[in-house]
Amino acid sequence: MSKPNSITPQFSVPFFWPMQLAADMAEQGLELTARNVKFLDEELRLHGGIKPRLATAHSVRLKLRTLDLCDYSAPNPSGIPTLVNAPYAGHTSMIADYHEGQSLMQTLKAGGVGPLFLADWHSATPDMKDLEVDQYLGDFLACIDDLGGRVNLVGLCQGGWMAAMLAARFPHKVASLVLAGSPIDTHAGHGPLVKMVKQSPMSFYEELVAAGDGLMLGKFMLAGWKNMHPEQHYVQEHIDLYEHIDDPVWLSKTEAFERWYENPLDLPGRWYLQVIDQLFKRNLLAKGEYVALGRTLKLKDITCPLYLLAGESDDITTAPQVFAAEHLCGTPPAQIQKRTVPGGHVGLFMGARTLKETWPEIAAWIARQG
Repeated sequence: MSKPNSITPQFSVPFFWPMQLAADMAEQGLELTARNVKFLDEELRLHGGIKPRLATAHSVRLKLRTLDLCDYSAPNPSGIPTLVNAPYAGHTSMIADYHEGQSLMQTLKAGGVGPLFLADWHSATPDMKDLEVDQYLGDFLACIDDLGGRVNLVGLCQGGWMAAMLAARFPHKVASLVLAGSPIDTHAGHGPLVKMVKQSPMSFYEELVAAGDGLMLGKFMLAGWKNMHPEQHYVQEHIDLYEHIDDPVWLSKTEAFERWYENPLDLPGRWYLQVIDQLFKRNLLAKGEYVALGRTLKLKDITCPLYLLAGESDDITTAPQVFAAEHLCGTPPAQIQKRTVPGGHVGLFMGARTLKETWPEIAAWIARQG
C-alpha cells in the first residue's frame, strides 16, 4: 500500500482521497492475488511437479532391468572400485548425489576414492511386481562382476542390508564395507519404525500391495513417512512456504529437497512383502537364517574392514540397529570403525555438516583399503 507521503498528484485534492484509498486497496489486492497464485504454483511444483535428477555429471556403464550402474570416476582412476548402494526403499538414488556442493558422490570423489560408481535403482513397473530380493541381488552382483569382481561397498540405509548380504554370500568380492544408517539387526533399539512394523500385521502390508495392483506404490510409503511427523508435513511446511514465497534462496533449497522427497519410487510387491516379513518382522539376516541366492547367509562370514555410521537422533534406523554389525560380523575388532554423528537419518547422506566433517574421513578410510 502507498505511504501517506506518496499521494499521487491527481489525488492531492482532499475530495479525491477516497479514490486514492480505493486505488491503494486495489493495488494491495493485486499484490496479494499475485502472491497467492505464486504460492499455489510453487505448491504444485514442490509436490510432484519437479522430477528428481542426479546432480553430478556421470555416465551409465550398465543399464539393467532393476538399475543403472552410474560411473562417477575421475579420468584414469586407479585402485579397487567403490560401489555406492543407494537405498531401494521408496526414494531415488538422488540421496547420494543430491545437489551441487552437497553430494556424497562428489565428497567421495574429492576424498581420493578411485573408480567410483552408484547403483541407481529403477521404479518398479507392473511387469516387475513379482520380482524378489534375489533378482535384485543378482543384478547387483552383475555390477560387481562387471567392475572386476572385487569392490569396496558403501551401503546407505536399506542399501546396507543388501550390501551386507552380498558381502556374506561372496566375501571374496568385498574389500571393505561401509554401513551408514543401515538396519542390520532390525529388532535392536526402540525406534518408531521398529514399533510400527512389529505392531502392524502382515495383512496390512498385503492390502497395501493389493491396492497397488501388486506394487507397493511410492505414494503410500510417502504418506506413511509424513504421518510420522504430521504437523511438520501437513501444516508447518505450507506455512513456511507462504512466508518464504519471495525468498529465492529458500525456494531453491526447498525445491532441491522436495525434488527428491516428493517423488517416491514404486517397489515390486513380492519384494516388499519379503523384506517386511523376513528382514523386519522375523529379523532373519541378523539371526543367520536368511537364504539368498541359494545359500543361508551368515554375517560372521564378513571379515573385511568395516565402517559403521549412525545418526544420533535417527528415528528411521536407530544406532543399535547399525552398530549390531560390530558383533554380528566376523571382522576383527581392530578393523572396525564406528562413529555417531549429530542429526537424523537423511542428514547422514545429504546433510551439509556430515558431508563436510564425516564423509571425507570415510573417503580416506576407503582409499586406504586399496
